[in-house]
Amino acid sequence: VIGIDVPGFGVPTHAEAKDVLAGAMLRYARNEAEAGPVARPRGGVSDEPSVALIGELFPGDPPGIGALLAPMGLRLAPGLPAREWRDLYGALDCVAAAALHPFYTATVREFRAAGRPVVASGPVGVDGTAAWLDAVGRATGRPADAAKAATLPAIRAALEANPIRARVTVSGYEGSELLVARLLVEAGAEVPYVGTACPRTEWSDPDREWLEARGTHVQYRASLEQDMAAMRDARPDLALGTTPLVQKAKELGIPALYFTNMVSARPLFGPAGAASLAGIVAAQTRGKERFGRMVGFFEGV
Repeated sequence: VIGIDVPGFGVPTHAEAKDVLAGAMLRYARNEAEAGPVARPRGGVSDEPSVALIGELFPGDPPGIGALLAPMGLRLAPGLPAREWRDLYGALDCVAAAALHPFYTATVREFRAAGRPVVASGPVGVDGTAAWLDAVGRATGRPADAAKAATLPAIRAALEANPIRARVTVSGYEGSELLVARLLVEAGAEVPYVGTACPRTEWSDPDREWLEARGTHVQYRASLEQDMAAMRDARPDLALGTTPLVQKAKELGIPALYFTNMVSARPLFGPAGAASLAGIVAAQTRGKERFGRMVGFFEGV
């Protein structure tokens, strides 16, 4: 029995609640591994060094990230949150961990306690992927040039083939909001505001700095009122956000999508991520005139 403390008012987002659980389990597994032999991973043990991914990801993303890392002679360790207990041992056996969702602070602490370096940000867009591969290379002592040469042209081509010409605001509580905003900006979108219900951590600093350098306001621990005010002020072509924000946006005649169901349920990283958002942005912004007619029709009712 592993006791965890997840007070409703002290842990305000489910991303952080999952981190509390993942960190507690990883600590227990780390103590077991330090005490003696543990269960062998189901897939066996490889001589190839591995990288563990931190964060709850779209199922197609880990294989894509594995393909990015392959030219560096790296493979993927089991990700966290883990599916099986023995996956925790496999994750701890990595040479570096990647905090793709930067709010898993308890999990990061356990990797650091195990002597594993932790890499911030994630492989989104051309800039993000290049910087992330370089960071992984520094953490693992492996050059990233081959991986960048194999990957960046495909990402650049995907972005050029799927441009986004729209003003978009982003808000949510999944933990990937800044990464989604980076990808939108690289695809050509104007993103004046990103709000995340999660806290600021050092693992999101590269994304925050990149976005702020391009004129995006980043709001940590964003309240619904702050998200609403930003949307009203920006009057975007599309608002990505939580259920109440989407409802308010549609009342105002602004096309909107629920971040959790429509954005988190799509690939985000590598070439697949570069091509994934353009279609839904284009489809939704085409409906703006229809929303305007609806609002006008019912005005005063």
